[in-house]
Amino acid sequence: MTVEGEILLEARNLRKEFGGLVAVDDVNIQIRERTLHSIIGPNGAGKTTLFNLLSGMMRPTRGQVFYRGRDITNLPPHRIAHLGIGRSFQITNIFPHLTVLENIRLAAQALGKDNFRLLRPARSFRQYEEKALAVVQRVGLQGREFDLALNLPHGDKRKLELGIMLAGDPQLLLLDEPTAGMSSEQVPALLEVIHSIMADGDKTIVLVEHRMDMVMSISDRITVMHQGQILAEGTPQEIARNQTVQSAYLGELYGDLTADLEGKDG
Repeated sequence: MTVEGEILLEARNLRKEFGGLVAVDDVNIQIRERTLHSIIGPNGAGKTTLFNLLSGMMRPTRGQVFYRGRDITNLPPHRIAHLGIGRSFQITNIFPHLTVLENIRLAAQALGKDNFRLLRPARSFRQYEEKALAVVQRVGLQGREFDLALNLPHGDKRKLELGIMLAGDPQLLLLDEPTAGMSSEQVPALLEVIHSIMADGDKTIVLVEHRMDMVMSISDRITVMHQGQILAEGTPQEIARNQTVQSAYLGELYGDLTADLEGKDG
């Protein structure tokens, strides 16, 4: 577990309506610095919509989003990215016909001071290439720097997407189901990358994920959403023991998590 810092990101009375459907229903949530905060819930609970509101991809019907105390509710996504917030998607979001290194270098340049210098040759941006090479190592893609992104196995594409986020050196990473489409054998490698990011001690991660064993093993806090509202929030141990959460979401399938977590506590 990491040491909690000040409130980094906060949503106050956040609501999103699509016609008569309320996808996010007056949600209040606080994300503290240097923690891994997971958001779980059944399909249709409003998790991805909440992510879209936090990252500026959608405007709320009402409510506010604050980053380091600043109201960012109406800022466009690119402005939010420049403030230090990175966001991934359920569907892999990469440039398939560029190499691994080119994908990451362009991401670094996009959030740097040379983002509009499009006509200069790539070799003139040596500082970004060096940064990209360091990120390649960090996400475990060394040896594949010059592979086209489209030729990567799915698990490595997910690592690349994480590398693209890290290239901009964000302080907050919003990861929307980073293991989506990955086989069980591919998950540990990505999990190791996430662990290493948190071990550095300067990042905050908000994670939406359906793999409960993963969520319970790496989270500092967990928020459970149900029908657009927050059903419960607490440590993994508190969530696993919460009878309301068990009834509404976890059910008997994850009943043994309580015993596992109690064993870890001991």
